[in-house]
Amino acid sequence: MNGKTKTGLSPWMAGGVAAAVLGLSALVGRRNVPDPSHPRIRHWYRRLDKPGFTPPDKVFGAVWPVLESLAAVGGYRLLRQPSSPRRDTAVALWLGNSAMIGGWTELFFRERRIGTSTAAAGTMAAGTAALAATAWKIDRPAALSVVPLAAWLGFATVLAGEVWRRNPQT
Repeated sequence: MNGKTKTGLSPWMAGGVAAAVLGLSALVGRRNVPDPSHPRIRHWYRRLDKPGFTPPDKVFGAVWPVLESLAAVGGYRLLRQPSSPRRDTAVALWLGNSAMIGGWTELFFRERRIGTSTAAAGTMAAGTAALAATAWKIDRPAALSVVPLAAWLGFATVLAGEVWRRNPQT
């Protein structure tokens, strides 16, 4: 590297990217949430036959922001690392998964495509596991920051699959 060290983004730039990703995901997710501000979505969601292991709505509302914030911290940490093929792959996985989370809410709640959203949840779980594995050799705290998200997405895949099985007409 001819004596020069490549560096990642500055703290301000990395923080700005992480905040923008987190904010955009929150905006898209908020647009599709089944609460009183979205009566059509709420009515449809409440009518679905859901399994007994479905968490209460308040749990979803509490868990997603924490998991996405942890992932954003991991993304920030990755952005601060020197650019390399492995680091760039990890960043791409983080950005892709963050975009897919918002896309999942569109598929499930707004478009009511439960089967497609189940496949998307599985893809996100696998992508988040790949992110953790890729980030492990770059920044272990960044890798660990997405492990809870990978586990939750695995659970979400099982849950969405069961909702789809119970509501085949949807």
